[in-house]
Amino acid sequence: MPGVILAGDIGGTKTHLGLFRADGTTLAPLRDHAYATTAFPNLEAVVTDFLGDAAINAACFGVPGPVIDGVSHATNVPWDISESTAATALGGAPTRLINDLEATAYGVLHLDDHEITILHKGEIRVSPATIAVIAAGTGLGESALIATGVGWYAIATEGGHSDFAPRGRDQVELLEFLTGEFGSHVSFERVLSGPGLHNIYRFLAARAGSPAPDWLAQRMRTEDPSAVISDAALAGADPYCVRAMEMFVAIYGAEAANLALKFLALGGVYLGGGIAPKILPFLQRGDFVRAFLDKGRLKSTLERIPVRVSLNPAAALLGAAHVAASML
Repeated sequence: MPGVILAGDIGGTKTHLGLFRADGTTLAPLRDHAYATTAFPNLEAVVTDFLGDAAINAACFGVPGPVIDGVSHATNVPWDISESTAATALGGAPTRLINDLEATAYGVLHLDDHEITILHKGEIRVSPATIAVIAAGTGLGESALIATGVGWYAIATEGGHSDFAPRGRDQVELLEFLTGEFGSHVSFERVLSGPGLHNIYRFLAARAGSPAPDWLAQRMRTEDPSAVISDAALAGADPYCVRAMEMFVAIYGAEAANLALKFLALGGVYLGGGIAPKILPFLQRGDFVRAFLDKGRLKSTLERIPVRVSLNPAAALLGAAHVAASML
């Protein structure tokens, strides 16, 4: 039945909320707003600010971490979030929490052609097949869409916290550098995320014994270091920023292939999250695809798998909205 639904994409940096009118699978956006997550003490406070007097019929929020028994165990968000407390704040409306990469996965199903860039064409399949979704942002999220015959079912994972598997001498030395800081467990998220790009840069600069030039150090003190490194790399303004981005992209390609192999994602791999669209020129240079295909005996399998970048920063919000609509 038709109704008004609330969707949210909750992240460590920002919380994006959207209000939609839903009628079956058709969504009509009413309004949306992005908030600084740390500016609010909890989800209920930011939702109250966004909704005002508006009433809703259902809500779904994507959260960055596992959801167990209706309770979020968010990795990078300092909030206690549960379906029951959120539903109470929403006047008893049915409320669901899902992993943010589940939300992104559902969202990529609804992207238009102009919201996608192809990195590797792969093979066009007639019948639906499993799709893998990987997204580097504040953290690293991974999920998959399983073709069920009557639609798609998104699988939540915490694959971003699996052990970083270095390839080549530089990455082995990177692992050793980070082991000195984080102990025996260094996850892919420590290298494949916004903070991860900063970690890679710090490693390269420390190994070379070359401190950041004054202009770069000043910007990194006053701005997000990862964004500064990314900007400098894209502009070719600092060789260590460029090299950090090259390593980041190669690691991204290798881990995207790991995920594709684990799910045998013949339906393709999508890169979501906020970083991929911003570093698209580096992703298109070829290092990503070379690392993606460099899997020895399984190279021929990976050659058949398309790799696409989601250019829509609201894909997770869109996916959460479709889940909320299904609850009406």
